[in-house]
Amino acid sequence: MTRPEGAKRRKFLVVVDGTPESEVAIHFASLRARHTDGVVTLLAVLEPGDASQQWLGVQNIMKEEAREEAEQLLHRLASHVNEYAGIRAELIIREGRRAEQVKALIEEDKDIAILVLAAGTSKEGPGPLVTLVAGGSDKAFNIPVTVVPGDLSEEELRALT
Repeated sequence: MTRPEGAKRRKFLVVVDGTPESEVAIHFASLRARHTDGVVTLLAVLEPGDASQQWLGVQNIMKEEAREEAEQLLHRLASHVNEYAGIRAELIIREGRRAEQVKALIEEDKDIAILVLAAGTSKEGPGPLVTLVAGGSDKAFNIPVTVVPGDLSEEELRALT
């Protein structure tokens, strides 16, 4: 499949958190990107803590450790995307509330065409972003959202893509 000269590659955005279902979303996005000559964008969001001013030094250390962990996770997952689908992933780390950061990134990067989420399979429910999308909130996202079951097998993923 060839793109017209100057055409941008469509990006599949996946919010990563290290859960098994986020890896299902990554696999789905990777296969879709490979089949459509797209790009996988992996986003890790560092959510703010509730530390008071007296604990600012500790909070800064925890923040730096969280960033390092997010970087390691993103690099591991990017390597996995490359091995799995033969494509390079774009890596982004942002700080703030997850839904707000996802929405802001979508607004800033017009090449992001699809948000890929995987529904959680635990008793806690499908996850906050899936709940936000399913609830029809005005805080939802202005691009198509694909929600895949978080317990899809490899065979089922390949059949869907």
